[in-house]
Amino acid sequence: MIALRGKTTASTLAAPLPHSVWKLADSGTLDTQRRSRAFLLDGGCAAPPSFNLYLARSTDPRDDLPANTVRLPPELDYLSGGDVLSVSEDGERIRVLWRHRSRQNSILLTERCNHYCLMCSQPPKTANDDRLLDEAFELMRLLPRDTMEIGFTGGEPTLYGTELVDLLRLCTNLHPEAEVHVLSNGRRFADPEYAAAWASIDNPNLMVGIPIYGAEPARHDYVVQAEGAFNETVRGIVNLAQLKQRVELRVVLHRQTAPALPEIAEFIARNLPFVDQVALMGLEMIGLARANIPALWIDPTEYADELVEAVTLLDRSHVHTMVYNHQLCLIPRSVWPFAVRSISDWKNEYHPECLRCSVKDDCGGFFFSAKYKMSDKISAIEDGQAEPALLALGAD
Repeated sequence: MIALRGKTTASTLAAPLPHSVWKLADSGTLDTQRRSRAFLLDGGCAAPPSFNLYLARSTDPRDDLPANTVRLPPELDYLSGGDVLSVSEDGERIRVLWRHRSRQNSILLTERCNHYCLMCSQPPKTANDDRLLDEAFELMRLLPRDTMEIGFTGGEPTLYGTELVDLLRLCTNLHPEAEVHVLSNGRRFADPEYAAAWASIDNPNLMVGIPIYGAEPARHDYVVQAEGAFNETVRGIVNLAQLKQRVELRVVLHRQTAPALPEIAEFIARNLPFVDQVALMGLEMIGLARANIPALWIDPTEYADELVEAVTLLDRSHVHTMVYNHQLCLIPRSVWPFAVRSISDWKNEYHPECLRCSVKDDCGGFFFSAKYKMSDKISAIEDGQAEPALLALGAD
């Protein structure tokens, strides 16, 4: 697991920092001295003038840090020029907003939500966190123009209303070639005016990922713990489709949804076949999912037949289908061509059994939180038992 936050171990700040978002420069980018740039000190190098903030690695040999310097915790020593950070006013707390060497950055916009999903990996909070949206606006201005992938998540980002639309419009203007993906529960799009505002962004690379947890209201509304959510979500999806907006449907598989997977797939194929893609997703054992293990956990081998039936039905209906967050040794071979390496690099790990597996490099591995609960049927696939070339590989 790659740490995305930490506490500094020393500071020589003379005053509170004037703002929170900083892009790291280094000795090779001295021409980038401006308000939002911080200089990353490497190997005891001298601190050039004109920067408002300096960051020293934990291994930096000097005892006396230059003025306006914070020392990074060891877990953040991987940072390099081009990364973007959020630093608290007192310089004590750091969050990594963007790692320039990764293609799997996800920008948290809010922890507030109008759902309380049984398996939510980011349990909703009620406190005002508008600062996250402000940071996202600043981040968009600091990213290279040739950035190719940008993901936004929550909480529920559409709670910001037109402010989210403004952010996505800025993102489109500054990074017109980037694939932009937003996670949402979809309910706000039931309002035709909001769906139209979204469409007015006019970005053919923009896609919204919306969950569906049942073929009828009762199951979906129970999983998301919000009455009326299913009907609003479906109306929202239809409104977006009528405006020719790109939509991904997501189904997280657990004991409440996996048994109904064929019915959910049939509902999608019959009623929402126009969506751009469907992702059938393994459970991440963190947040509320960990708290609700007895009600949610099901071994992937227990829903293997349902997974095959759903994938086959969707594929035959010409719905682009992907299987996320599953280990190849736990799913039927017929599903392998649909499997995607989808777990973000910062939280991706492998079981000791995987070390001798012939398809390890093609398998998505595990969320780090799998330590709380995983299948006892993990087993290495020996050489000659698989054809890795058949796998459809990607990243989420």
